[in-house]
Amino acid sequence: MSTKPEKPSFYLTTPIYYVNSVPHLGTAYTTIAADAMARYRRMTGYDVWFLTGLDEHGQKVEQAATAAGVTPREWVDRLAGEFQETWRMLSISNDQFIRTTDPTHTHAVQELARRLYESGDIYAGTYEGWYCLPDETYWAEANLEPANEAGERMCPDCTRPLTFVTEENYFFKLSKYTDKLLEWYDSTSDGLAHVAPETRMNEVRSFVERGLDDISISRSNVKWGIPLPWDESHTMYVWFDALINYISAIGYGTDKNAADAEARAAEFAHRWPAQLHYVGKDIIRFHCIIWPALLMAAGLELPQRVFAHGFLLTKGEKMSKSKGNAQTPAELVEQFGVDGYRYYFLRDVQFGTDGSISHEAMVQRYNGDLANDWGNLCSRLFNMVGKYCDGAVPDASGYADAAEGAELREIAAGLGAMVEERMVKLDYAGALEATWELIKATNRYLEESAPWALAKDDATLPRLYAVLYNALETVRIAALYCAPVMPNTSAQVFERLSLGDIWAVDDLAAATQWGQLPVGNTVTKGDSLFPRIATE
Repeated sequence: MSTKPEKPSFYLTTPIYYVNSVPHLGTAYTTIAADAMARYRRMTGYDVWFLTGLDEHGQKVEQAATAAGVTPREWVDRLAGEFQETWRMLSISNDQFIRTTDPTHTHAVQELARRLYESGDIYAGTYEGWYCLPDETYWAEANLEPANEAGERMCPDCTRPLTFVTEENYFFKLSKYTDKLLEWYDSTSDGLAHVAPETRMNEVRSFVERGLDDISISRSNVKWGIPLPWDESHTMYVWFDALINYISAIGYGTDKNAADAEARAAEFAHRWPAQLHYVGKDIIRFHCIIWPALLMAAGLELPQRVFAHGFLLTKGEKMSKSKGNAQTPAELVEQFGVDGYRYYFLRDVQFGTDGSISHEAMVQRYNGDLANDWGNLCSRLFNMVGKYCDGAVPDASGYADAAEGAELREIAAGLGAMVEERMVKLDYAGALEATWELIKATNRYLEESAPWALAKDDATLPRLYAVLYNALETVRIAALYCAPVMPNTSAQVFERLSLGDIWAVDDLAAATQWGQLPVGNTVTKGDSLFPRIATE
């Protein structure tokens, strides 16, 4: 690990995904959203650390491995490779990929557990109540609906039948932190609520206000897990183990005898608390109640914000393999490309709410926004530069009319503030919509200016060069703002404008000031960025 103290840290995380199956559109959705933020914050001058990874312990993993005829270790190693390959395919720029089977994580979990046990926040007891095996979640009677006609109690999250269990476990004194949690919900960080969006904050607050029970943090009948350091007949409850990844990844609980112990301690001091945890709305109870309470008990700072997004829906139903309505990311990337895939899910679905997706909507968004607006703008503009300017950025200084391109300059000048405001709110769709105003305005500008007509008369060549320069400059600026969501396309645009590595930009506000496109740079048309998809 390396730190860059001259830049402020921005530490963001996805959930660590459970390895009972291969990556799907839902896990990819969270990861792409986090990646877009990580890329954006790198471009705005932050020392970003982007963490993702896998939750590899627990009863479901044991069962999945047994069903596949392999050991749990063989199972998680296989799935880890598939996740990492999927993230590479989707151009995910994570700085770290943590696995809960990593030795450094094991040591950190045991260290935190020992600390809470010695302080009296963990104690031995007997659990008797309802348990959801698919979610590996305990449920208090007060949070359940009455039994259905078949006499079953159903999980409030996944709606599958619960099992009544009696176990000797160790418990965490969650109830002790009720008031402190409510105080945290009432406070803000840089004016932003600690839990967002507001609907999720209201849900969490209501749950806590009803009263919290102490929760089990160990299992005595699950062997695939991290043993409690003071009682190895118990393994850590999978969620207790998993949550701690956010601090174990950046140096908490490092073995003091480790060669890199001092560096990891410095890294933890630099990185923690996290600026942003991305989670799905189905796991907010763990991340907005249990996780902050564990940190309070350990005397550690709390994350600045937890943002819970909604579900992806097809025909009104949450996608899942059991419903037969789930697709793999690779299937869609094959048709729409990586950037087309990324763009659709962050442009067409409002992040934070449930979003209905469909193949038809993907085609429409791809052909309309990407092929017609952005791709066509680049293709015809680069083609005209090749045809009228010998493939080089023209000199616009010979045309002095201040009104020429004024609308483009005005939109570009205000775009940075609009994008920043919306990205702070994780309004990806809004940020892209603002960028598209510049793209659409540039298309209108070319239509109204008609460079092909200006090129016919030597007297209008100075204006032709001004028009083409203005359009090229807006393409350069638009590519910068599109880069977090569509990294590959923006990198290609920069290459075609002979501008070098777009990822060297770490001051987006300065980089998007008007007039920085060097006159004389070679402009290459290249293949279509987004070939139109044929429709029936």
